[in-house]
Amino acid sequence: MSPHLAEFFDFLRFPSISTDSRHRDDVRRCGEFLANKCRSMGLGAELHETPGHPILVARSTPKPGRPTVLIYGHYDVQPVDPVSEWATPPFEPTLVGDKIYARGATDNKGQHFAHLLGVEETLKAHGDLPVNVIFLIEGEEEIGSPNLAPFLATHRDLLKSDVCAVSDTGMIGPGIPTMTYGLRGIACLEFKIHGPVRDLHSGVYGGAVPNPATMVSRIIASLHDDQGRIRIPGFYDRVVPLESWEREMWASLPDGDAATLEETGAPGLWGEAGYTSLERRWGRPTAEVNGIGGGYQGEGSKTVIGREAMAKLSFRLVPDQNPQEILELAAAHLQSVCPPSCRIEVELGHWGPAYVMDPHSPYGKAAQRALTRAFSGEPRLIREGGSIPIIQAIKDTLGVDSLLLGLALPDCQIHSPNENFTVTNFEAGIRLNQALLEELAG
Repeated sequence: MSPHLAEFFDFLRFPSISTDSRHRDDVRRCGEFLANKCRSMGLGAELHETPGHPILVARSTPKPGRPTVLIYGHYDVQPVDPVSEWATPPFEPTLVGDKIYARGATDNKGQHFAHLLGVEETLKAHGDLPVNVIFLIEGEEEIGSPNLAPFLATHRDLLKSDVCAVSDTGMIGPGIPTMTYGLRGIACLEFKIHGPVRDLHSGVYGGAVPNPATMVSRIIASLHDDQGRIRIPGFYDRVVPLESWEREMWASLPDGDAATLEETGAPGLWGEAGYTSLERRWGRPTAEVNGIGGGYQGEGSKTVIGREAMAKLSFRLVPDQNPQEILELAAAHLQSVCPPSCRIEVELGHWGPAYVMDPHSPYGKAAQRALTRAFSGEPRLIREGGSIPIIQAIKDTLGVDSLLLGLALPDCQIHSPNENFTVTNFEAGIRLNQALLEELAG
């Protein structure tokens, strides 16, 4: 095993699960490992305390007249449940063929560690970097980065930079260089329907009082029409239509419908009429039910009308949609369709705006040249359906765009058992960092 891989395996062994208080010390030790790694490379590094987990800032010695590149990542990881579905221990990295199996391998330890190693190799070879570099690596991304936005605001001068590079996005497929120039935003809420004051016998009272579970189902059904369009009044008012070049670019990619079916195992596709599955996933807004519950959930039958039922919703948003406005519109819609025989309670949740940058800008073109050098192919330009709310916070607070350079493959299984990262992409990430810094210097 190469020294780089051995060191990466040490990094992966930290169970840095940010959402679980039992792993608080593990998260800190993981941050300290990274800080020590940066210091050993000759970077100045400091772990900054927050009300939650620490934020690492490491930087090269700044040289005047050079652009400054901020490289963002996160060292915290998702929980490993269900453990029984892991083929190998989640925090004992295992190499099988070209794949490294471990929690955090792709989300996001592998990518930012490859960037660190790219900087280390350049410093060893040349004693200097072509640009000034700042690493910003947090320990709370998996819980919504609650302390990073305030940290950005407080440390604007420390983090002053010209562009940000992030490798926490995906690739179209193996060997296909992929630049993501847009991310959907997110807005979440949950609602509860209250009916009778207690559970009732469904034979004695059925047909005479409202059934909250039925009402939740009817309300959920009101979210879409038969063409897959969202029926919340005003929902599409600010949606920016896709550009013709975007639709042409995405149409030139490998069959998105077939890929979606293969990746998900779904028996068929469904969504907004008039758009391909890639267009729906990357460039159109959605309304999804993330959870639903009510009534008896145990084994066998229990003939009751539950006193309440609930559902959790999330909306993925596109550029110019305001997440807070969408939550207000959604709450108003839910209130309007709730029958007077029930009482509805709506609780608004977390949100983050969509992000988009111009991939044809000078920085965007430099990033594409770096991808070409790292992967020996023409880059594909995509948006991504997921959300990284902190990317827009970086734009708003520091005034810089983020270059989203994918290294994760579609079958990497992030947030799931058997998460994996290929050695091929780990090594490509090192090359990508070196090429990117050279291209940005120009």
